[in-house]
Amino acid sequence: MYRSGNPALTDATFDKRAYSDAPWWDDQESTMMSMEGTTEKTGILLIIIATTAIGTAMFMPEAGALSFFGLIAGFILAMVIIFTNSTSAPLICSYSLCQGLFLGGVTWIYEQSFPGIGILAVVLTLVILGVMLTIYRAGLISWSKNLQIALGSAVLAILVIYLVSIIGVFVGFNVPYIHEANSAGILFSLFVVGIASLSLVADFDFIERGVERGAPKQLEWRAAFGLMVTLIWLYLEILRLLAKAAIYSRR
Repeated sequence: MYRSGNPALTDATFDKRAYSDAPWWDDQESTMMSMEGTTEKTGILLIIIATTAIGTAMFMPEAGALSFFGLIAGFILAMVIIFTNSTSAPLICSYSLCQGLFLGGVTWIYEQSFPGIGILAVVLTLVILGVMLTIYRAGLISWSKNLQIALGSAVLAILVIYLVSIIGVFVGFNVPYIHEANSAGILFSLFVVGIASLSLVADFDFIERGVERGAPKQLEWRAAFGLMVTLIWLYLEILRLLAKAAIYSRR
């Protein structure tokens, strides 16, 4: 069975029965998912996000409404992709474009108070991606049932905390510590960054098993989408961590 803590990559994602068979005249290997193909499609999505984010940031604050649209549209598209088990390249690329709009606006907001934080967050995200991939390929982390349960529980707990925090904004209360630039707040952000980093290992393992078991080639787009979901989460958490650390260091 395929196991992942990423909601975009569920046990049913790589089920061949969920997708149409390839034409009989196609070469079998050309219709099977590959690591190279998944890497290529992940690169395409990264380019879309980076280009759109830079373009949005250049036109802020006038592009603020566009960035907000990217947040809402990106969320809707993500739900559509996840719940319909979609492998549509246009749909997944549209999701990346919307996320680029959102990330460009968010990064610009952080940059107003902490110049240079955006590029530092990008570098750290890519470094963590490389480190976690290296650790995984070296076999230093074994993806097991126990690790899956622990990671899934941690992700669920973080989601609940954030949901309660969002609700608190509208009803007039704050979840203590998690948003504060103190030792507790920084430790919480470090914990979340650590969980997001471990989620990358889950995604790597999920993709590798899909390749090993001959998953359909069109699922390369879906696998790339799942990886992007984790990378975007990691980037946002690193932004929050760097901002808290910057405020704390000024005291």
